[in-house]
Amino acid sequence: MSNMGSYEEKYKDFDWKISEAELSFGKNDPINIGYFCSDRICEQGLGKKLALIWEGFTGEVKKYTYDDIRFHSNAFAQFFREIGLKPQDRICLFMDRIPELYISFLGILKMGGIAQPLFSAFGEEALFTRLDDAKTKAILTTKKHVGKVRRIRETLPELTKIIVVDADDFKLQEREFAFSMEKAPRVEKFDVFQAERETPSVLHYTSGTTGKPKGALHVHSSIIAQYLTTKWVLDLKPDDIYWCTADPGWVTGTSYGIIGPWSNGVTQVVLDSGFSADKWYAFAEKYKVTVWYSAPTAIRLLMKEGIEAVKRHDLSSLRYLLSVGEPLNAEAVVWSQKAFGKPFHDTYWQTETGSIVITNFLGMEIRPGSMGKAFPGIVATVVDPKNFEPITTPGSVGLIALKPGWPSMFRAYWNNKEIYDNKFKNGWYICGDRSSIDKDGYFWFVGRDDDVINTAGHLVGPFEIESALIEHKAVAEAAAVGKPDPINMEVVKAFVALKKGFEPSDDLELDIMNFIRKKLSPLAMPQEIAFVQSLPKTRSGKIMRRMLRAQEWGEPIGDTSTLEND
Repeated sequence: MSNMGSYEEKYKDFDWKISEAELSFGKNDPINIGYFCSDRICEQGLGKKLALIWEGFTGEVKKYTYDDIRFHSNAFAQFFREIGLKPQDRICLFMDRIPELYISFLGILKMGGIAQPLFSAFGEEALFTRLDDAKTKAILTTKKHVGKVRRIRETLPELTKIIVVDADDFKLQEREFAFSMEKAPRVEKFDVFQAERETPSVLHYTSGTTGKPKGALHVHSSIIAQYLTTKWVLDLKPDDIYWCTADPGWVTGTSYGIIGPWSNGVTQVVLDSGFSADKWYAFAEKYKVTVWYSAPTAIRLLMKEGIEAVKRHDLSSLRYLLSVGEPLNAEAVVWSQKAFGKPFHDTYWQTETGSIVITNFLGMEIRPGSMGKAFPGIVATVVDPKNFEPITTPGSVGLIALKPGWPSMFRAYWNNKEIYDNKFKNGWYICGDRSSIDKDGYFWFVGRDDDVINTAGHLVGPFEIESALIEHKAVAEAAAVGKPDPINMEVVKAFVALKKGFEPSDDLELDIMNFIRKKLSPLAMPQEIAFVQSLPKTRSGKIMRRMLRAQEWGEPIGDTSTLEND
C-alpha cells in the first residue's frame, strides 16, 4: 500500500510546517542541508544503513553507508577549510557520476560553501561562461577533465583552487590540490556551518534553451520542499531501493538524486554509464529497484527497443515509475502500462522551482498526457499573458503561474536582478510554459511560451503534434516548430527521427501524414516533415526546439553549451 491514501483529504489543511516538524527544522539542529542528509540520519540510528550503491561503466561496484557519507563529507568540508575556502565561496563540481560527486556536494554545504554542479561533458567555452559568471573560487574535478580547466584557468583569476579527486601519482600544476576521499583520514566530527533559512546553498545554471545560461540561486530552507515532495510524490519508504537517472549537473540530480532520498534516509543506486535498454533493465533487476525516476527522452528510447527487451529481465521489484524533464506523452504512459504493468507518473517543475510543483500522485487517476495537479501547498493556475490575471474557464490556455512563497523557490538569478524580477508578474511567478486546466484541476501542457506556433492567429502547441507523431509505428522521436509563411504567419514543420528498420521516403511521409490527420486539427497539421537522424537535446533530455525554429527563421542559434552531443 502507498502512504498516499487520498492526498486531497490528507492535505486539506496543508502547511509546509509538516515537513519542518519532521526535520526539526530551526530547533537545536543546524539548518544545513549537508547535516540533514547525513549526520541527522545517523543520529536516528541509521548509520549502518546503505545510502549509496554505485556501479561504474566497467562494472565496478562501491557501497556506502550513512556513516560513510557522514565522515567522508566531513573530510571534504574540513579539507575545504584547510585550503582557505570560506562560507559562500562558489565551489564547482565538475565530475562524472562518481561517488565523490554526490558526497562532496554535502561537504561543500557543511562547510558553508555554495555548490555549483556542472555537467562533466561541458566543453571549455561552456565551462568558462559559468565559472566566470559565478566568480567561482574552487572546482572539484578528475584527471579526465582537469585539462579543460587548465586551458581556461588563466582567464579566471577568481578560480584559485583546482582540486583533483583521483590524483594519485598525477603531476599537479599551480593552483592544483589532490584530495582522495578514500584515503583521507576519517573525520568523525565537523563543526557544520550554522546556515540560516535564507543562506545560499546551490547555484544551478539553467539549460540555456533561451539566451545565455542563468544561475538560479537556492537556499538551505529548500530542503523543506525537497524532503516532503520526495516523501509524498516519489512515495519513498524506508525499505525502497531508489534510482534517479538524472546527472547532478541538472537540478533533478541534486533535488531528487541527493537531497530528497538522503534526507529521507533511503538507499539509492547510481549507474555511471551511458544509455542502453538492456543495461538499464539489468541494473534495475540486479539491485531490485523499487522506485524509478527518469526522463521522457529515456522512456522514448526504451519504447524504441520494444517490450521484448523488458521481458528479458525480471523487473517485478518495480512498484512506482515517475518521469521528469519534459511533458510525458500519453503514448509513453500507455506503453509503460503494457511493458511494466504500471504507468509512468509525470511530474512538473523547473530549475527555478527547486522541487516538484505539479504532479501525478500515486493513487490519483492518471490521465495520459496530463501533468497532474498542483502539489498541496503550491498555489498554481494559468494566467492571461496580457494582464497576468488567472483564467477561470476550464480548457483555456494560459501561462502556468505559481504564487511565490514555497520553500524551494529560487531566490535570484546570479548577478541578474532585472531578469529575475521580470519572472514575477501581478503577484505570480511566471513559469514560461503554457497549459490549460480542466474542470477537475488537471493541468495539460501545451508548450513553452516561446515554442507556441501562431498560425493564422491560432495558437498551436508543439506537444500535441509530437504526441500524435510518436504514436506512428515508425516514429521514435519528433519535434514540431513554426516556420514562416506569407499567408498564415507560421505553419507547422515537424522533424522526425525514425525507429530502427524504417527508412525515410515519400511514401512513409504520406503514411505518417494520413495517420496524424485523424488525430490533429487542420491548423495543427504539419505542412512538412523533415526526417533527421536525431533531435538536438540538452543533456537533461529536453528537446531544443528553439534551435530547429532558429534554423527555419534564419535566426542565431544562441547558446548550445548544453547540447548532449556538443
